Amino acid sequence: MVKRYVVAPHGGRGSYPDIGSALRAAAARGRAARVEITPGHYEERLSVRGEIELAALGEAGSVVVGVPRGTVLDVSGSVVVRGLTLVGRDADAGVVDCHAGILTLDRVAIRAHDGVCAHARPGTSLTLTDSEFRYGRTVFAGAAGHVERCRFTDAADNAVAVIENARVLVRDSRFDGSRIHGVRVSDARAHLVGCEVTGAEQAAVMADTRAELTVEGCTVVATHMAGLAFIEQSRGSVRGTRVTDAENGVLVASGADPTVRGCVFADCRDTGIHVQDSGRGTFEDCEITGAGNVAVLSTRGGAPRVTGCRVSAGNVGIAVTDKARGHFTDVDVHDLTGVALRVWDESKAVFAQVRVERCPFGLETRGNGGTTAELTDVRIRDFDMAAVAAVGQSRVTLRRVSAERGLLGFGAGEEAQLHVHDSEVTAVSTGGALAFGTARLVARNLTVTGAESYGLCGTGSAYLDVADSRFEDCAATGLLCDDACGGRFAGCAVTGATGVAVQHNGRVKLVGLRTSLPVREITEPPAPPTIVNHYHGPVFVEAVHSAQLAWNNTNVIQQQTGWSNQHNENNQSDQSDQSHESDQDGVGR
Repeated sequence: MVKRYVVAPHGGRGSYPDIGSALRAAAARGRAARVEITPGHYEERLSVRGEIELAALGEAGSVVVGVPRGTVLDVSGSVVVRGLTLVGRDADAGVVDCHAGILTLDRVAIRAHDGVCAHARPGTSLTLTDSEFRYGRTVFAGAAGHVERCRFTDAADNAVAVIENARVLVRDSRFDGSRIHGVRVSDARAHLVGCEVTGAEQAAVMADTRAELTVEGCTVVATHMAGLAFIEQSRGSVRGTRVTDAENGVLVASGADPTVRGCVFADCRDTGIHVQDSGRGTFEDCEITGAGNVAVLSTRGGAPRVTGCRVSAGNVGIAVTDKARGHFTDVDVHDLTGVALRVWDESKAVFAQVRVERCPFGLETRGNGGTTAELTDVRIRDFDMAAVAAVGQSRVTLRRVSAERGLLGFGAGEEAQLHVHDSEVTAVSTGGALAFGTARLVARNLTVTGAESYGLCGTGSAYLDVADSRFEDCAATGLLCDDACGGRFAGCAVTGATGVAVQHNGRVKLVGLRTSLPVREITEPPAPPTIVNHYHGPVFVEAVHSAQLAWNNTNVIQQQTGWSNQHNENNQSDQSDQSHESDQDGVGR
């Protein structure tokens, strides 16, 4: 049977004047005990051993226990504390320090000024229910933990730290205003369910150093950095969680590989999903809306796998940059102010079953020959500029891609390569496909319908290799090759009631062209005559032919043929006298 001990500073039958004396009496008996404490302020340092319960007799918070500095409650045993308020300062070991055994804090308030609220050491177990922790952090170091319906406010660093192979479950708790992280998990395991984190100055929830973190049904609001962060080979999963007004919705870096499902990242100031520095990650059925910079970013060697996600109302949709990779499947991207899909700078991206609507650009690639993008079963509609634009030396492959209602369907420029298979462009206001610079465009079974200018155009020194393609109802011309563009068209068809089938420069081969429209070769106009302007020379008022002019000479020797000898003799003396002054005869310098 549990023996009761009552603490009443003002006396009472069978009571103890302070908590320490009651604990000593209980320890001397050596059996389970319950110490009941009347309301008041107790300046004591408590050391609890054995099977003890400390309980406030009044309402929660009516009993305040504190010391000027250091630990307030030191525990070894099986201890339960109910309804107390514990206040400490400079308690590096913890206002509550659980050295050994099992400790439960129920409806307890802890205020740790410049220190640790509660510290569970290796091999211990700490349970926190309906409690409040202010200013200091709560540390689970190699311990087991259970936290439920607690509140952590204004922690000077991390509100809760799960470290050194600890195992902790946190349920239905709130973290406000942490100076570093709301929850940090390092080389340990933690499971967060139904929690809310607000106002953290760094990542709201952080997993580092091979941690394993599971987050379910949580909310992160107004954090200064990332809402969720997995770094340093951490693993885990995030399900049904919403992050709003963070710098990054979820950050994955340095070899981490979490699985994120059914989450919402709303109004993030920079990125919704951010994967970098060899981070990976699987992201399924997530929604990213209103991202300030990029909804989904893979950069500096990142390699995410994104499936079934929705991107809307932001700037850039998906960006893969700086030697990164990414696989994106069954993704909806719509209503952006910038490009929907971007691949830059030696990055490689694969897009399949992606739908893009109401964005200025569909796909944009730029970089050297190591920059590649593959699109399969992709639909791009209602774009302002180009559905696909490849520049630099980048390489793009399109398979079963459709572009509808925009300015230009597919474009390649500079030294880029664009390979198009089984794709179509419809109702564009300029053209179906364009190659310029020294770009190479290879098309097989390309269909362009209803272009308001041309179906396919090559300019500069571009090269076009087009086969088995159709160009229907293009207003001006089906195929246009200008400047020094060359190429080959085999088995193509150009149909329509107006315009020209092919307008070319003589540098392309037309093999098996099917059309009822005219084919025109562009002839270069003859070079204009050379005009030489001589200033300070003679002026002629009529045409002069086969003339030799010289002026500003000091000596002139004249030779003439075709005149009679008599005429030469008669004029020789006159010519000789004028040789030093003539501006019109002889050969000049």
